[in-house]
Amino acid sequence: MNLDQFLDMGGYALYVWSSYGLALVLLLWIFAKPLLDKKSLLKHLRSKFRQLDRQQER
Repeated sequence: MNLDQFLDMGGYALYVWSSYGLALVLLLWIFAKPLLDKKSLLKHLRSKFRQLDRQQER
């Protein structure tokens, strides 16, 4: 078995490699989404705390 045969996957290469690609994209999304949400949440909380500080100063 050579590399060309392996990459061809017996004629099913399009389905196999697209499935691997989709799985990789989903795994990256599962990893990145919480990090992005955390960043957004921290930004929102900083804004709210600043508002509260301004209100307490009055």
